[in-house]
Amino acid sequence: MNTSVQGLNRMANEKEIELAKIDFKMVTFTLAGKDYGIDIMKVKEIHKALKFTFVPNSAPFVKGVYNMRGDIISVIDLRVFFNLPVPKEDKGFENMIILRLEDNTIGILVDTIDKVIGIDSSRKQPPHPLFGDINIKYIDGVVENDSSLYIILDSEKIFNKEEKSDKNEKIRNIAAQAAMPAEVTELEESIANTDNHESLNLGFIKETLPTYLNFFPSGMNEDWISSRFDGWMKVKGEDNFQLKNRQDAEEYLRGFNSSCSGQLWSDDLIANIKPLLPSLKGNAMVWNPGCGRGYETYSLACLLKNKNPEVILKIQGNDNDLINISSAPGLNVDKEKISSFYEPYLVTTSTGAQFNEVIKDSIIFEYSDLSNESSLPPLDMVVCRDTLCYQPVEGQIKLLDYMYECLKPGGLLMLGDNEVPINLSGWEVIANNNLKLFKKI
Repeated sequence: MNTSVQGLNRMANEKEIELAKIDFKMVTFTLAGKDYGIDIMKVKEIHKALKFTFVPNSAPFVKGVYNMRGDIISVIDLRVFFNLPVPKEDKGFENMIILRLEDNTIGILVDTIDKVIGIDSSRKQPPHPLFGDINIKYIDGVVENDSSLYIILDSEKIFNKEEKSDKNEKIRNIAAQAAMPAEVTELEESIANTDNHESLNLGFIKETLPTYLNFFPSGMNEDWISSRFDGWMKVKGEDNFQLKNRQDAEEYLRGFNSSCSGQLWSDDLIANIKPLLPSLKGNAMVWNPGCGRGYETYSLACLLKNKNPEVILKIQGNDNDLINISSAPGLNVDKEKISSFYEPYLVTTSTGAQFNEVIKDSIIFEYSDLSNESSLPPLDMVVCRDTLCYQPVEGQIKLLDYMYECLKPGGLLMLGDNEVPINLSGWEVIANNNLKLFKKI
């Protein structure tokens, strides 16, 4: 690989490692010309809203109440709350952030809503008394990002019931007052800021997938996740799009796994892969991490022997599931339910149909965790489908680099149907129909 490509790889890797350190995300906005942030996990959504319903005898900082799809929420003008200047009203839409707090849901009005920013929480610094616009007890910390200084607000301290100030007592009473039918005159008009709104909602999805399924969004899968999000929102709607449990996460990822996952490859998949495979001679070494019970490994062995009958083939199949990897050498198959392509490679035993000795001798199944370093010889091919995305982003980068390092020039990498290398530098994409392989250059 030439120096320029190495440089690109190094820069991309450094960027991804930096992203992997992100453990805190915030929605950023402005108040009186200064940049602020609030924990994204406290933000339900953002809106541009109009025509708030006035609540009599409420505090000056209470804008009114807002009917959000049937839920009545109190709306606080954060600028008035902090005694900051408020732009002259133009009777247009207000920028509103909907906060989901421990006790209730509150809307806050700000000058502008910017974007979602991720940081390493260790970079946060404690507030300084010089931030005189806002009482420091409401500030979680400050952080610099891309030459901008952000003041991170602690929403729970601002609105929590444990705060005994008159302001907070009044805030908590607004929603109760507004729940009376006589106080609600009409349904308030609202319009979402599309770019920020969608980015924020997708951010919620990305934040919760690792929690429920240990699935880590990254450059490997972001195209699929974003595409899936569009369909998910159409089905679930604004009120029910968030992932609340493991079942929701599994439903969101339905369709991500590759064709023939967990089974022997079909005739269609074999027909798509075979033209892309190299002509091998002598000894050939293949690595199949995440092999599960071995269906993929056996499929690969039969296909490579079919195309290169004389090759001395060795495939190393690894998995961190001890039960699966232990049962793989004696895998039984139902000849009636699989492609006739496998017929020449099967024998009948007392326990059922199994692969013959030629195929079995070409495979080594070993228990191994991908997070642990291993030593491999130069490889002709790596097949790792729907596996790397279950590693943290830093682990994905490390393993992809290791695969690239181990592959011979011209060696092939096969990822899942909806996966691509995080950094495409150094890879040539070769394709047949919808199937893509990545060739080391």
